[in-house]
Amino acid sequence: MSEASWEQFEALDIRVGTVLSCEPFDQPRVPSFVLTIDFGDELGVKKSSAQLRTLYQAEDITGRQVLAVVNFPPKRVAGFKSECLVLGVYGAPGEVVLIGPDRLVVNGSRLG
Repeated sequence: MSEASWEQFEALDIRVGTVLSCEPFDQPRVPSFVLTIDFGDELGVKKSSAQLRTLYQAEDITGRQVLAVVNFPPKRVAGFKSECLVLGVYGAPGEVVLIGPDRLVVNGSRLG
């Protein structure tokens, strides 16, 4: 495993947001969801494609706070512009477990 510098870590802008809506997205190779996420007044609302359908239903995600990298350039996923990268960890193969705060925090709070 290669080491990352502290400067590389600091370059990532990882924020907390609340999922406002979660809709099935069947066009990608791996069926996904389109998440609409509120990151607060500074960053506003962003959309993301997330491969979470193995473990989650839309109603499990809507209203939940998640962590996301918000300063990557947008990425096209099956014609959809994903504006942030929602973070998760792999459990079993193909199973992504969402990462989020264990207590309610202000949308837009930065990982620190």
